[in-house]
Amino acid sequence: MNTDESKPTFWGVLRNTFGRGLVVMVPVVITFWVLNILFSAVDGIASPIFDRIFERHIPGIGFITMIVLILIVGSLSRNLIARTVLRTFERLISTVPLARTIYTAMKDIISALQPGKKGRSFREVVIIEYPSPGFSTIGFVTNEISIENQNELEEMISVYIPNPPNPTSGFLVLVPRKSAKTLQMTVEEGLKLVLSGGIVTSGNLTMKS
Repeated sequence: MNTDESKPTFWGVLRNTFGRGLVVMVPVVITFWVLNILFSAVDGIASPIFDRIFERHIPGIGFITMIVLILIVGSLSRNLIARTVLRTFERLISTVPLARTIYTAMKDIISALQPGKKGRSFREVVIIEYPSPGFSTIGFVTNEISIENQNELEEMISVYIPNPPNPTSGFLVLVPRKSAKTLQMTVEEGLKLVLSGGIVTSGNLTMKS
């Protein structure tokens, strides 16, 4: 038995270590990026107000305001009155064409990314032949659509393909239902696979029978 073949090489160890580092860092970077955008938005509004009230700049006031605001919104979301106010706000947004499109799309995508959500969400993980024959892409089924063509109905599915590392950026394709192969994995597992660039995977993908 040749023991040299069983020993990990330097480059093998380096590659595995690099992969583990990516698995740890990618979720952290994405989370930091999203929080940074939220912090910049809140801080840009709150800091000038507090600076004027206290007549001096207080470091960290924007971050504290963001945390308090998130807690307040989370608490109010359980309140009947707050939900009524939110629905009123959504009806107001729906009267503005461009704002309505952006708000609705972002809300649906964020809701779909939350595991356990029902209704408008990712239904299953599929493999489709895209962008050209011989290439396969993993996507998420969002809806079933029937297209009428010369009195014949063709069953299609709408598949959302997110762009890593930002899941809210992606594109939609319509494919025949029979051309999509459903994977035996949860939506959460599929998101981890796609958003990690294929790093977070067992190495074996099983099709549903």
